[in-house]
Amino acid sequence: MPDTQFFHRSRAFTLSEIAALTGSVIADGFDSDMVVENVSPLDVATWTDLSFLDNVKYKDQFKETKAGACFVHRDMVDIAPEDVALLISPTPYKSYALAAQAFYPQDAFEPQISEHAFIHSDAKIGQGCRIDAGAIIASGAVIGDNGWVEAGAHIDENVTIGARCRIGSNASLSHAVLDDHVRLYPGVRVGQDGFGFAIDPSGYVKVPQLGRVLIGSHVEIGANTTIDRGAGPDTVIGQGTWIDNLVQIGHNVKIGKGCVIVAQVGISGSTVIDDYVVIGGQVGIAGHLHIGSGVRIAAQSGVMKNIPAGQEMMGSPAMPIKDHMRQIIALKRLAKR
Repeated sequence: MPDTQFFHRSRAFTLSEIAALTGSVIADGFDSDMVVENVSPLDVATWTDLSFLDNVKYKDQFKETKAGACFVHRDMVDIAPEDVALLISPTPYKSYALAAQAFYPQDAFEPQISEHAFIHSDAKIGQGCRIDAGAIIASGAVIGDNGWVEAGAHIDENVTIGARCRIGSNASLSHAVLDDHVRLYPGVRVGQDGFGFAIDPSGYVKVPQLGRVLIGSHVEIGANTTIDRGAGPDTVIGQGTWIDNLVQIGHNVKIGKGCVIVAQVGISGSTVIDDYVVIGGQVGIAGHLHIGSGVRIAAQSGVMKNIPAGQEMMGSPAMPIKDHMRQIIALKRLAKR
């Protein structure tokens, strides 16, 4: 059940309203005016709650649920309890997410600028913004309309942030240009020096990092993730890409649109990742590689070579999943001998 101390429900909804919001279809025999008051998991839901079944591992919970209504795929209708109103959807989890957003909408903020924020006189703040206490917005920075800069965030000189962006508490941005609807979670670091140096017998020589970080629209970047600015070419994060917590992205990396990058991934400098790539947790990717569109990389893999589009990879060094599983089976057989 949602915690009422931290999350505030908007109102109750009828089945017909929920169906319209989520693109689902009410199964025959159920009242479209039935009222649902909340969302809840299958195992604890009551007759006033809306739940969902998306993973067949939970079909036994579905058979026993006391929920009043439930999103299900058409294939699961036959095992549904008789008294549970069914909302049929090809993507039950997505439908549930849309419904939950309606029950618990993101809190709207009141536009206000704290007297305890520091904003340079030539920074530009758009209409309807909220700037919290302790935020620092330096000379030449631009914050687009309806933006929110949370407490302690630092926006460095000449950084440009588009409309409806939210910059989390204690995040820092330098040498960066953000498009609209970007969200940075607390502690994100964007635009710091890339890890670039020349080596000779006398030691290390720092290579100036003279590029930027360009972040497309509708990007989310998780807490304490770091994105280095480019050394000359820019570091680029494509539109609609979602990045989890504690990810490290090196200088000159280019990530396409619609990618998903899970926690603790490390991407070395100058690697290019095309569109719609999914990278599991703790994957390490060497520098100067090319990862093709639609590639999926399993957790804890080590990528040391280019990967053609559409491949599914696993292991360290990463290889096609089927090859990796064959190696595991062969190793087990050798061990038994």
